[in-house]
Amino acid sequence: MTRTLRSACLVAGLLAVGPIVPASAQAPPAPGQGGRGGGRGPGLPQVTSPEVMADKRIAFRIAAPQAQAVRLTASDIPGLGQASQLTKGANGVWEITVGPVPSGGYRYNFNVDGVATIDPRNPLTSESQNNSWSLVYVPGSDFADARNVLHGGVTEVNYYSTALKADRRMHVYTPPGYDTNNRKYPVFYLLHGAGDSDDSWSTVGRAGFILDNLINDKKAKPMVVVMPAGHTRGPANQIAASATDAFVSDFVTDIMPYVQKNYRVLTDRANTAIAGLSMGGLQTLNIGIPNLEKFAYLGVYSSGLIGAFPGAGRGGTPAPAAGTGGPTEWETRNTAKLDDPNLKKGLKLVWFGTGKEDFLLDTTVKTVDLFKKHGFSPVFKESGGGHTWMNWRDYLNEFAPQLFQ
Repeated sequence: MTRTLRSACLVAGLLAVGPIVPASAQAPPAPGQGGRGGGRGPGLPQVTSPEVMADKRIAFRIAAPQAQAVRLTASDIPGLGQASQLTKGANGVWEITVGPVPSGGYRYNFNVDGVATIDPRNPLTSESQNNSWSLVYVPGSDFADARNVLHGGVTEVNYYSTALKADRRMHVYTPPGYDTNNRKYPVFYLLHGAGDSDDSWSTVGRAGFILDNLINDKKAKPMVVVMPAGHTRGPANQIAASATDAFVSDFVTDIMPYVQKNYRVLTDRANTAIAGLSMGGLQTLNIGIPNLEKFAYLGVYSSGLIGAFPGAGRGGTPAPAAGTGGPTEWETRNTAKLDDPNLKKGLKLVWFGTGKEDFLLDTTVKTVDLFKKHGFSPVFKESGGGHTWMNWRDYLNEFAPQLFQ
């Protein structure tokens, strides 16, 4: 079952942020008046939040006259750190201005006297695994902005997983023109990271806009992009200990067959790609290598064989380079596929990207070395920055044009 969640052109409203009068300068409404769409009680001042300014600063505001302390939580906003305490005005509106910040999407919420809450004045949200976040977009990115181009659509898809015996969900991007022709398209499976959801790539990740712009500029081939839910849950609604294997089973048994049956996609190896960030990068390797005959393109963002190299990737003493400390368990389990020369012939690209400040950088380096040891020719981009959506949007923008050429 499918239903349209959002069209990229409808979400273009993310960018429609015009001049706004600061809350401190706005007169409170008459008692009992709800004002613009509610979100505040009778007698509370009218509040606009967030306000994106021309210099890329962002003002966040919330009316909470009875609160004792309000903080802003937004892990991806550079430089925020502990300086997240909002200041209370005489009218009961709490406010903080941050930045300027780089162009891109940012999740945030307020912590009001110890209680996390989304911004009641902002209808834009983004889901993670266990939370809903408010979402703000700072324009100025040529590749991620909602430009005046033809837009594809993002659909929320519900399916039953026979492997997990559970109802599941994924998001699917179809390129401009998909609904008006009968052609078949290559397919790109794009996986999220730990703690996120299948909603993440199309909201904070801006995947639909990025693909729209690349396709419009003829930098990338039109493609279907499948964004599944990478977490699996046990009976107690907790992330299962065997989540990686469970997701691989769901992916191979249910997700790929569902996509091939219900979407006009090409099913040969040359027209199939997979990539993921962090946890999704590990899942990409756990899916892609054992099934290498199915994938011509593998992308690993801010990730690698997480946990395979003791001491690597989390600020510890670097582990020995691959090949000097004996094979990893993952390497031993996948030796036949890693060393099969026939599978390498049809493999077009193995691409890694990780930031210099990323806590998984050492894991990435070790994983790249392991692939080189087995005769692969992986591409490795060491970018600036850390383990954030600012990098992952960049990686998608760089990786997608290399597919299906």
